[in-house]
Amino acid sequence: MTEKKHAIKPYPLGAHVEDGAIRFAYASGKKDCGIILYDRESGKKLHKIPFRREERMGNVYCKYLELDPQQIGYQFYEEERIVPDLHARGFLSKPVYGKTRKNVNRIAVFPGDDFDWEQDEHPMLSYRESVCYCMHVRGFTMHASSKVTHRGTFAGIAEKLDYLQEIGITTVELQPVYEFDETPEEVNKKTSADIVATAGENGGELPGYRVLNYWGYREGFYYAPKAAYAAGEDAALEFRQLVKEFHKRRMEVILQFYFPKGMDVTEIGNILRFWVLTYHVDGFHLMGEVPAQALAGDPALTDTKLWYYDFDAAKLYDPAQKPEYRNLAEYRDDYLYTMRRFLKGDDNMLSGVLYEMRHIPANMGRIHYLSNYYGFTLMDMVSYDHKHNEANGEGNRDGNDYNCSWNCGEEGTSRRKKVLALRQKQLQNAFCMLLLTQSTPLIFMGDEFGNSQQGNNNPYCQDNKITWLNWQDKEKNAGLLAFWKQMIAFCKAHPILHPEEELRILDTLSCGYPDLSYHGQNAWRPQTESYNRHVGMMYCGKYAKTKAGADDSFLYVAMNMHWEPQKLAFPKLPKGMEWKLVLATEEAGNILTVQEREEQMADQTRTVAPRSIAVYEGVMGISQDKGKSTGKSRKKKSEASEER
Repeated sequence: MTEKKHAIKPYPLGAHVEDGAIRFAYASGKKDCGIILYDRESGKKLHKIPFRREERMGNVYCKYLELDPQQIGYQFYEEERIVPDLHARGFLSKPVYGKTRKNVNRIAVFPGDDFDWEQDEHPMLSYRESVCYCMHVRGFTMHASSKVTHRGTFAGIAEKLDYLQEIGITTVELQPVYEFDETPEEVNKKTSADIVATAGENGGELPGYRVLNYWGYREGFYYAPKAAYAAGEDAALEFRQLVKEFHKRRMEVILQFYFPKGMDVTEIGNILRFWVLTYHVDGFHLMGEVPAQALAGDPALTDTKLWYYDFDAAKLYDPAQKPEYRNLAEYRDDYLYTMRRFLKGDDNMLSGVLYEMRHIPANMGRIHYLSNYYGFTLMDMVSYDHKHNEANGEGNRDGNDYNCSWNCGEEGTSRRKKVLALRQKQLQNAFCMLLLTQSTPLIFMGDEFGNSQQGNNNPYCQDNKITWLNWQDKEKNAGLLAFWKQMIAFCKAHPILHPEEELRILDTLSCGYPDLSYHGQNAWRPQTESYNRHVGMMYCGKYAKTKAGADDSFLYVAMNMHWEPQKLAFPKLPKGMEWKLVLATEEAGNILTVQEREEQMADQTRTVAPRSIAVYEGVMGISQDKGKSTGKSRKKKSEASEER
């Protein structure tokens, strides 16, 4: 090892291979500080090298050492204190998940850069063609029912990519995958499993217990993939392989990054650019009090998706010029609360529902959802009136008290057929709302087949059956999963349901129909009074911009969240067309007698069953089809006569 004379280069901080040497840059106000070197193979301490005064610029020290980066590990020190490198790209030893780790054991190493990306490309999907899926890396496949080889890891996700593609997912949002401490340095001997076993004792409280940080929303080592999420010893390699597999399927990877208040915007920008360049990720969900507006204006991130609860697009883009690629998206809870309240039948919701279902911010996307990692899952939303967080050890005081949920007649698990049937129908209603809304839908892992977290709406500390996805529900709720797939296929077949820009409720094409219109008991006259819970929405496919040209379909979505049946009027279609039921969440309400059918056709109305959604499509009328069939039959007879 030799020192190499070089001009001081304070940034970026950390250790970087440059000019045939390793440049160490460390910020400290201490005079006695420096570098500790270790043998990478054995972990044995090799040298303790102090920084010199002349290597300092302000409070940043910089030293160049001629070393083989694949043979050494390192840490920094300040006086007697060991300081791990917050900018490390990886660490020497792979930790066991949930086991306490001390800073003195965090020896940083250089991951190998020799990886064949096979010319992979960012899919850069538009928001209109995206369906998003939020997941926790460990919770997604940790349950034995996942039947993957490498449970709870990046490799485990890779084993499930065919399934995700099968259910129509294009974009996966991962909860924090950067290196963070899930356990504090001093932990009570009790585990989160013990808390589950003793839930209810002493009001669910265990004094002095310091809980597991399962979610990972805390400061961390932002440049290193979480080693405990890797099946093998090289987390960097395994995460690269996962991203490459996503891209082979034209699927995207979005990472959640939590940054604490006051973190430097330059450093945040460096972190995001690092993950794009090194790991080819497709975007980020920014969390915490971050300078999102400044990051949105970063020229290097214009092809990278950025999600945040609010952006001021008007200050970022010239009103007369649209961005070439819409990378920004709103990500907030407004939709969740409005649509959940409508789903359970609250009054005074219709106006808000109509807005939420059509809203797309100018020059941006919007991510909408009815569930997420926090709050109730979709199944728990229809199974519980109240949160049940006793297992968290905080006396059920943690988590949101306001969940806009309804248990459909019985709290928690139930054997009553009527309750179970209503829950299934409400979940189908929720799928319809999610996928018939014009912006970009997102679901939390397992919602597509009714995953439950036992009423826990804040399982931030649970690394057990509460948060591990139980894949047996996939067979148990096979009908629900089939309905999800049906809805995905239907929406993909009708581009008018996912436009690039917000529909204007105007006939801008002068075709006789607006792009979107609302209807009540009379066509063209929606009834949005506080006591109404039903509405009809008609979409004119001529306004859909597709590669093949205009879409001539007409769709009518009839929603009734009232506990009694309601009538809705249907507009007249172009000559020769009539309305045909194509999707519904209430089978019993679809069976009509011949007389009822004739009455409804006469006054252009349909009766929508209680708490149900029905979708109709404009098709060529039966008489038209018969005429065509008759014509074909005559032609065949004529041809047969000529042959004779």
